[in-house]
Amino acid sequence: MPKIRRMSLTQELVDLCFRDETDPGPPPSWQPMTEEDYASLTDRLTQEVGDGPLWIFAYGSLIWKPGFDSIASRRATAFGWHRSFSLRIERGRGSPTQPGLMMVLSRGGRCDGVIYRVAGNEKRMQIEKALRREVSNRDSLTSMRWLPVRTEEGDTVRALTFWVGGNSQRLIRPLLPLHDVAPVLARACGHRGSCAEYLYNTVVHLAEFGIYDRNLWRLQELVAEEIKALHAQTPIREHA
Repeated sequence: MPKIRRMSLTQELVDLCFRDETDPGPPPSWQPMTEEDYASLTDRLTQEVGDGPLWIFAYGSLIWKPGFDSIASRRATAFGWHRSFSLRIERGRGSPTQPGLMMVLSRGGRCDGVIYRVAGNEKRMQIEKALRREVSNRDSLTSMRWLPVRTEEGDTVRALTFWVGGNSQRLIRPLLPLHDVAPVLARACGHRGSCAEYLYNTVVHLAEFGIYDRNLWRLQELVAEEIKALHAQTPIREHA
């Protein structure tokens, strides 16, 4: 059994980050996807899969809230990529007055995640569901690709992956150091919840698959410190 690590970022600290926020709607600069766009993109990806299996690689929220249906899951590793909080958001888990940061895959290192297999007779349906969850505007299109990922058994499969590379105007380059990311995650909240909650859920659900991401672990420690400093006068309930 792997050693159980005790997180610094607790549910009680995450709860302190929540506040009611209204949905500001999409930024004026966005070019929203149309129904025709979704249909065309779904057709293209379905053709690219062909008769082979459809795997979708999850490294963040797709692990704990996929938005599509699957029939199997396996641990897998994408080499040459790593998780980074480098996508600026002003909606969802951030706001125009307090923008947040979401995870993407950036060049370098490795990323241990989970691949989900879609039923063979549902490939088109599940591709469209995944697209509607992950691709809301044309700005997102360049960040979607097929990645070769290696499973624990040693075989390599091709998996559809979202927010990997790309040239979105919302991507922050060069990458921010963890000490600069932590204050943002401790403060940002939108109508769908806080960035601290997003980090917490990701670390917790990765652990369920036995995955330990060193950078995320250090980041949750830094975010916990930030939240405690921000709410120094607020009593914090500890775990039993």
